[in-house]
Amino acid sequence: MEEIGRPPIEIGLAAAIVAVQDREPLILVVASDDDAQPDGLPFGPFDPILHRTLDMGLRAWVEEQTMLDLGYVEQLYTFGDRGRHARPGDVGPHLVSVGYLALTRTGAASAGALGRARAAWRRWYDYFPWEDWRGGRPSLLDDAILPALRRWARDRSTESAAARPLGRRERVSLAFGTEDAPWDEERVLDRYELLYSAGLVPEAVRDGRPAPVGVLPGTAGGTPMRFDHRRILATAISRLRGKLKYRPVVFELMAPEFSLTELQQTVEAISGHHVHKQNFRRLVEAAALVEPTGGESRPKRGRPAALFRFRRDVLNERPAPGLRVRSR
Repeated sequence: MEEIGRPPIEIGLAAAIVAVQDREPLILVVASDDDAQPDGLPFGPFDPILHRTLDMGLRAWVEEQTMLDLGYVEQLYTFGDRGRHARPGDVGPHLVSVGYLALTRTGAASAGALGRARAAWRRWYDYFPWEDWRGGRPSLLDDAILPALRRWARDRSTESAAARPLGRRERVSLAFGTEDAPWDEERVLDRYELLYSAGLVPEAVRDGRPAPVGVLPGTAGGTPMRFDHRRILATAISRLRGKLKYRPVVFELMAPEFSLTELQQTVEAISGHHVHKQNFRRLVEAAALVEPTGGESRPKRGRPAALFRFRRDVLNERPAPGLRVRSR
């Protein structure tokens, strides 16, 4: 019996590399060789001859494309959906993307090296503007996003006949915190996936999905990325926001010595919420995650602030040392 040929599969490796600078969470992106295409995450194919492991392959691609030697890295998820990477008319191998989260500091690679590699730091809230609540509830939610989602929820012409446990209205409520449902900062991927399903972001139209109510106007839908890279970035943000609460990963983003104000601002940048200053300091003290260095900062203006460092002994003292902050 003749064996039916199977389509080839290629494994791609993509890294969401996060840093925080001047109170802003940043993501490292690489420009496309085609100026008409949007920026994307550092990525490349896994070569089993050159790369002994997926992790080593990722590090090699990142160093080649960004001149950055990664420190903290963890695997996120494997993305293999058809249509999330292919373009119309593609006949090449089906790409399975393995996404990673990496944490670093902006000074880990010089601006000159990044420029030569066509890599740059970008605000991650440029890609997900509805996720930044540090200045209060973003107005674009009520002005553009929720009205468009409600119109989509009422439209039955493009709804799949397959049974779903939740209808469109319930999905909008859970993802975006409407109808008395709370806003959950960890549901970044759910919100992006819902906007993609509704055809409200440019990637959905590019991938051939119907857009019954049109793409969100202006910057409301966020900056698009190549392929399925914004989906990978949404997964990375969700993972990092959740992990802040039970692992001390925030210190991978901090300088060796820092003030408590700098630590609070970094937590706020990642979580997308302001936290009460005194409550935060009590939480840090109770968690015993830091210890004073005895030094002080030398700001250009204002009073000096005591400096602290991460207390590494906490890793041996309890299994889940994190910062369970509450929004103000």
